[in-house]
This record gives sequence, structure tokens and C-alpha cells, in this order.
Amino acid sequence: MPDRDETPVSYRDAGVDIGEGARAVDAIRAAVRSTYRSEVIGDIGGFGGLFSAAAFKEMADPVMVSGTDGVGTKVKLAQALGKHDSVGVDLVAMCVNDILVTGAEPLFFLDYVATGHVESSRIASIVEGIAEGCRQAGCSLIGGEMAEHPGTMEPDDYDLSGFCVGVVDRPKMIDGSAIGPGDTVLGLASSGAHSNGYSLIRRVLVDGHEDELALPRLDLGGKTLGDALLEPTRIYVKSVRALLASGVRVKGMAHITGGGLTENLDRCLPEGVDAVLHRRAWPRPRVFQLLAEATRLDDDELFRTFNMGVGLCLVLDAKDAAGAAVALRASGETVWEIGEIVEGSRTVRYA
Repeated sequence: MPDRDETPVSYRDAGVDIGEGARAVDAIRAAVRSTYRSEVIGDIGGFGGLFSAAAFKEMADPVMVSGTDGVGTKVKLAQALGKHDSVGVDLVAMCVNDILVTGAEPLFFLDYVATGHVESSRIASIVEGIAEGCRQAGCSLIGGEMAEHPGTMEPDDYDLSGFCVGVVDRPKMIDGSAIGPGDTVLGLASSGAHSNGYSLIRRVLVDGHEDELALPRLDLGGKTLGDALLEPTRIYVKSVRALLASGVRVKGMAHITGGGLTENLDRCLPEGVDAVLHRRAWPRPRVFQLLAEATRLDDDELFRTFNMGVGLCLVLDAKDAAGAAVALRASGETVWEIGEIVEGSRTVRYA
């Protein structure tokens, strides 16, 4: 029988560096604390995040609203360019914009970062982006997990997921049921492709063109293609919540994610109506022109794949639309009247 090797084998020998993980926690501590609201109880490092529900007592019927999402293959572009903070903003945006459409206020957020090897500076950059997203949304980052997966992920590879919880008073909840013919659809500008369609984007604009990603381009206003594609998802929480607080009645909202306008706006429509959108009602950002040229897709498929410049839709009574647009612009949004509601069968049509 051969001699057994008696050499000790540590967790680090197996590819997990606990010390680097501890350094990563230290590196993110300030960023996490910068997001804390007054309701946060405790501090980073606990086994569970604690958040006071005392404010719910002022609501007639508080309803908890939750959302979870990831960033998808956009993280591969971030890894290729060595820029990791913007996808942290994306992660928060995808979750908080989703729960916003019910009228909910995002309260707290948790993240999950899986990586082949914990490198503290990279983790710190990712979490700083997550913290920035939370600050933009007004919610607290109260917990998370860094998971090191040697042998199942490449050392420089990582993936992100997040989870958000918010609250809305049931009498003020927005569910689209009041939408009817004659209502107006407002579109709020996106900041680019947001976090959807990146498997296609990478195939047609990135693969084989890596050397071009860092070159400033006149057709992108001096931006590089890499920066344009990594532009973080816009977070609409504060501007829309301010609009709702002003008393304007919003009947329905849709966050335009995977499936584009065609397969997201219909999600807030009740039976018996369609949304008719006018494609020429807003300018198409240059990045979508590049995608149209590179993919050779027709408009129907493009509008089913990308947001095409509109990241959030609001449906209001026609008499309220102009005032709502003014208020949203005062909050920093770019807003267009992009369509109207007509009788139909819960579909999105284009004119």
C-alpha cells in the first residue's frame, strides 16, 4: 500500500482565500454604510439584515413588494474592460425599477456576488456600484454574500444577483386596472441598452472588435463604444416617487427590460385595451442605430429585443399627461408622449 501524503491541505490550498474575503469586507464597509436609512438596525457583518417596520403603522394597509434580478451577460463586457462599478448600479436598477411600477418605495437591498476568486479591490468596485445604485434609489444595502467558487468559475469571472424589498399602501397601489381608452402613454428616456440584450450585443458589436472598444467615436458624441455599452441602467425611483407624492394619478407603469416595449408595456394593460405607440415620437439613440445596422433586424424585432431609448412607461389620463411630463423633467428625466390607449386585446401596436 503506498504511503499516504501527510501534508496538511488548507481551504486556501483548495482555492478559497478567507483572508482576502475578510479584506474585501473591510473594503466595502464604508460604501455599505453610506446607503443606510434611519430604519436600518445593526451593521455590516451580521447573519441577517435588520430593518425597522415602524413606519408601516402610518399606512392603512401596507403591502410588501419584492423583486430579484441579475445583470446577465453584461458582466462579461465589464470583465473584458476591467470596469466593475457600473454593473453594480445595473443590479440595483433592475430590481428597484421593477418594484417601482406598483408605486412601491424601495426600502432595502441585498446582493450575491459569485466569483472564481475573491480579489478585494474588484469586489470593492462592484459593491461601490451597488451602493451607488442604492443611494440613487434611496434604499439601504443591508446584506449580501461573496461566494468563491474555485474550479467551477474562472478566477476573474463573476456573476451578480440582487434582491430588493419595498412597501406600498394598498389604497395607493398601481396595478393598471384603471387604464382605459383615451389615456396617454409617457416614455422616460433610457440611458442606453440598460441590462438586456447583451448576448446579442456582444455577438454583433464586441466579439472580434475588442480593440475598438476603447476608441472615442464621433458618432457616439466622443464616447467610446465600451463606455456606451457599459452605461448603467437609469434608476427612476426618486423622480417617479416625487410625481406620485405630488398627487398626480398614474394608472399604470412598465419597466422596459427583456422583451422591449412590445412585451413589457402590455403587462400593465387590463383586458379590452391596446397601447398604440408612435415610433417617431422620440429620437432613437445612436447605440440602437448601431445595433440595427449590425443585426440587420427589422423594427418589430428590435422593439421586441431592446428598450430602443425608453426605459420606463407611465400611463395617465390625457388631461394629466402634460403636467406629469413637466414635473418629471423638473426631476431630471427626459420625457416624451409616445402613445395612447385604445380599445383592443392587451397588445402593444405601433403606428
